[in-house]
Amino acid sequence: MRIAIAVLVLGLLGSPALAADAEGKIASVDPKAMTITLDDGATYKLPPETDVEAISDGAEVVIAYQVDDNGERQITDMFLSE
Repeated sequence: MRIAIAVLVLGLLGSPALAADAEGKIASVDPKAMTITLDDGATYKLPPETDVEAISDGAEVVIAYQVDDNGERQITDMFLSE
């Protein structure tokens, strides 16, 4: 069964040209920093409203994100599969 996690759009964090998506397995979750790192080593920032308890290492994920002015990848939408 697949669980969809709706993540609130953080607003316009850059030009639409900086919007992108990624997929892979979650290698680690850092609840303190509110980030996830995928198995390719890329780290993505979760919105503060995200229920970090619903995200676990090893889960397959597809995310949409935007790169902010500081080069941080801000998640705008995420889909987890079990």
